Amino acid sequence: MNRLLLIVAMCLLSACATQAPLPEQLPTLPLPMQLHIQREQADQRQDWLLVIQREGPSLRWSLLDLLGIPQARQLLNQGQWQADGFLPPNPAARELFAAVLFALTADGQLKQRYPDARQHGQQRWLGKRWRVDYRHADDFTLNLKQGLRYRVSPLPSETTP
Repeated sequence: MNRLLLIVAMCLLSACATQAPLPEQLPTLPLPMQLHIQREQADQRQDWLLVIQREGPSLRWSLLDLLGIPQARQLLNQGQWQADGFLPPNPAARELFAAVLFALTADGQLKQRYPDARQHGQQRWLGKRWRVDYRHADDFTLNLKQGLRYRVSPLPSETTP
């Protein structure tokens, strides 16, 4: 029994150690925001919609497939992810959300929010974990480990006549 508890404790600690880096203070973002996410790995491609909204002191992150079916929903509150709704935990989505937050952080806030970040020209990176290649401030490619890439681009905003 003690051995089982030790194994569970080690798994929990390793999960905490690999959690995606988050800033202590959230960057200023123009919210709400809707982004098209195109996930590419090897020869496989998936398209999603990411909606980021302010919810009091928190940020709500909703990842939907093209039919509008939720794939992941999380609240980011005081540097911690919290489940939002009944979807199971999705570590890959949390990593994506954290990387998008890093990429959307304005240049002037980058060093304060992410002290280990580096930037040169149209690229920024956080160690070997994430590299961002920008086309525009809100149009970029996230390069993650194992050849995983996300192309992120804004959705046109709806205007009412």
